[in-house]
Amino acid sequence: MDHYHYEPLRKRMVDQQLKTRGIENDNVIDAFLRVPRELFVDNTYRNLAYEDHPLPIDQDQTISQPYMVALMSELAGLDQTKSVLEIGTGSGYQTAILSLIAKTVYTVERIKFLQAKAKIVLTEAGYTNIQYAHGDGSLGWEEHAPYDAIIVTAAASEIPKPLLDQLKSLGRLVIPVGGSYFQTLMLITRVDDHIERQAICSCRFVPLLHGTIE
Repeated sequence: MDHYHYEPLRKRMVDQQLKTRGIENDNVIDAFLRVPRELFVDNTYRNLAYEDHPLPIDQDQTISQPYMVALMSELAGLDQTKSVLEIGTGSGYQTAILSLIAKTVYTVERIKFLQAKAKIVLTEAGYTNIQYAHGDGSLGWEEHAPYDAIIVTAAASEIPKPLLDQLKSLGRLVIPVGGSYFQTLMLITRVDDHIERQAICSCRFVPLLHGTIE
């Protein structure tokens, strides 16, 4: 199936999975209509690329459910003037979505092979406003801080302090928090030295792990 045949599936995903659940940011919706999700899914699961659930990728990781990617992207409050730090490059799909919404995407991945594979797909697809780092995501990426937004695509048992420290004032951190079986998607807003927390919904992500894998 070539990319042309995926276009109706992409539109159906946006109409049925995103808009009906309250995703209404025009930039987010436009990005979902433009990014070919099938590029970021292994061949085995390509026919399921636009279904309403996560899919497995290499290294026991997952590509998140489309709605969850959209929700996190919308909560980040991005536009073409803002920078975003993504913790967990994974398949590169969320990275691609963010690259169409934000001015610059900084993405950190602890598994070197996974990021290298995603970078090839993203580069060949023409996403150019992305900078990559192989590192421990719980430490953020201090070199380019502070950020307008930080999105974490793995669940932390508690919010890593380095990520809070790397947020601009009025910056937003979108992060799943909890244990292996019960997690809550949190929106954290930094207002000067004050931190505001808002619970958004229940979710399920792979754990945010320390260290790196070559």
